[in-house]
Amino acid sequence: MYQLKVIVASTRPGRKGPAIAKWFMDLLQEQSDFEVELIDLKEVNLPFMDEPEHPRLQKYQHEHTKAWSKKIAAADAFVFVTPEYNFGFPATLKNALDFLYQEWTYKPVGFVSYGGIAGGTRSVQMLKQVVTALKMVPIVEAVHIPFFTNFINDKEQFVGDEGHLRMAQGLLKELVWWTKKLEK
Repeated sequence: MYQLKVIVASTRPGRKGPAIAKWFMDLLQEQSDFEVELIDLKEVNLPFMDEPEHPRLQKYQHEHTKAWSKKIAAADAFVFVTPEYNFGFPATLKNALDFLYQEWTYKPVGFVSYGGIAGGTRSVQMLKQVVTALKMVPIVEAVHIPFFTNFINDKEQFVGDEGHLRMAQGLLKELVWWTKKLEK
């Protein structure tokens, strides 16, 4: 089985990313290609980039970086669950990406984004520039959730509709295909 890491990008109080990630993780139970791990950047709690050497050298000095490196290196593919903040993605995700280099390269990445009218699409467009510079392969198919609060119930659970489900199925199909093609 391939190793898929689903990464929750938002760390702010009151965030809805974990609810959306749980919905996506529940969908992943129906597939057999990936062993899945949910990574919450709030729990990882990386400090602002504090390594003195360039990440491509992998000369990590801090234990938090070594642990992050090990977790990311073990992955074959990623899905980022990200909101859109001011037409962009959270600084916590950029920081997590910047800590490493080799560990990200030549791996596919999919996106589950949420926001207002644009559903996080502007966030994903900015993210694609960054992940491409890391030699990751961004998947075209994605899950974009406009007006996401309309799908959060009174128990703080995300309840996706048929459109969300079809987008998630398309993303997963492509993610499996690319993961197989990029297998080292």
